[in-house]
Amino acid sequence: MTRRFNSYNSYFVKNFGGRVQKISIDAGFSCPNRDGKISTGGCSFCRNDAFNPSYCRPEKSIRQQIEEGIEFHQRRYRRAKQYLAYFQPYSNTYKNVDELEKIYKQALEVEGVIGIVVGTRPDCIDEEKLSLLKEINKSYYVMVEYGVESVYDETLKRINRGHDFATAKKAIRLTHEYGLPCGAHFIFGLPGESREMMINAANIISELPLTTVKFHQLQIFKDTLMAEEYLSNPEAFHLFTLEDYIEFVIDFTERLNPEIVIERFAGEVPPRYLISKPWMNLRYDEVLNLIEKRMEERDTFQGRLFKI
Repeated sequence: MTRRFNSYNSYFVKNFGGRVQKISIDAGFSCPNRDGKISTGGCSFCRNDAFNPSYCRPEKSIRQQIEEGIEFHQRRYRRAKQYLAYFQPYSNTYKNVDELEKIYKQALEVEGVIGIVVGTRPDCIDEEKLSLLKEINKSYYVMVEYGVESVYDETLKRINRGHDFATAKKAIRLTHEYGLPCGAHFIFGLPGESREMMINAANIISELPLTTVKFHQLQIFKDTLMAEEYLSNPEAFHLFTLEDYIEFVIDFTERLNPEIVIERFAGEVPPRYLISKPWMNLRYDEVLNLIEKRMEERDTFQGRLFKI
């Protein structure tokens, strides 16, 4: 069946001939927005442990995390035979090149691992690090995934992101120039952004040389700066209902460049981390099924309203 959006699964089948599973790794990286280089508070929404699977812990070796991750995913996805080591929490280019090379190679030495996905910030990349990744990419698959979150500088400042959108655009374009696949992460519903602003972001994102995108609805995590802001002024936030989000994300997808692969439409974390708990009983696969069903009902598809 032909899907109505450019799916991540299809991307893997096209490039690798079958399913490829990402295995999250916590390699003990820090972040310049937490260690004092930029700030000590971090992004106001950030709580990385909410996304970490149980096997993903920095006190374990990289090999142990991958092997436990493979065992975990083999129980859920028996078709997966190939794996990507996903350096996920914090800023996974935030060390010198020699240290990075040693860390990445530990993952690539594990049987079944065919490449790496490196999650990082746009202000933690440079040509020296991209040269290293390009060299690795000669023998393995390498993708760089940037947390961008918003295309609007006023939003980035409000959430204490520590960089502007120009920095993200520069990093994405430079990564593309080095011939590396590039992904970006965006959050819908950040305070101060109207629906019109969020929809318009599709046009801005579509102009970037991105391979993949991830979209998350705003989720407010306990013990974060954003949680304090929300509890003191909940009226300043628009938290999507499930029905509203489905309509919104389809409207957005209609305007998105159809060449860009959509890895995720929404976020999923254990409800115990959340202050606000919409959709808490739904897994991502269930949300995705609802989105695809509604796209069929609307007889629409990714890029239907995209203008070059």
